[in-house]
Amino acid sequence: MIKTIKNFVIGVVSVAVLAISVGVTFPFVPLVAACDDGYTLQNGACIVVGDDDLPKDLTVVIKNIVNVALYVLGALSVLMLIYGGFRYTTSGGKSESIVAAKNTILYAIIGIIVALLSYAIVNFVITALIKSA
Repeated sequence: MIKTIKNFVIGVVSVAVLAISVGVTFPFVPLVAACDDGYTLQNGACIVVGDDDLPKDLTVVIKNIVNVALYVLGALSVLMLIYGGFRYTTSGGKSESIVAAKNTILYAIIGIIVALLSYAIVNFVITALIKSA
């Protein structure tokens, strides 16, 4: 009984520390982008200065929508990682619970990797489209 309470307290403290560290770290991450000549940074995307052509504006809109969706995916993956750690901590040594918690952690890590790779691919493709247009 004492071991279960100890594991629960450790899990709650770990989740709290992780949540606080994420909340403190992310607001200070600078969003720096360098644009080529003739482009300006607007809403996190490089757009052509003084050109109101629809495809460039459409690429900015698509980039913003995809970036928000990937941000939500990444945030959900981090929350599932925390949840999997909590389940692992509170499993009480039951093998079925441990396997389920490990799977939750594994799939959350895969989700974070997919979100990061998707973000990189989308930004590369949109940047290539803007430069070629």
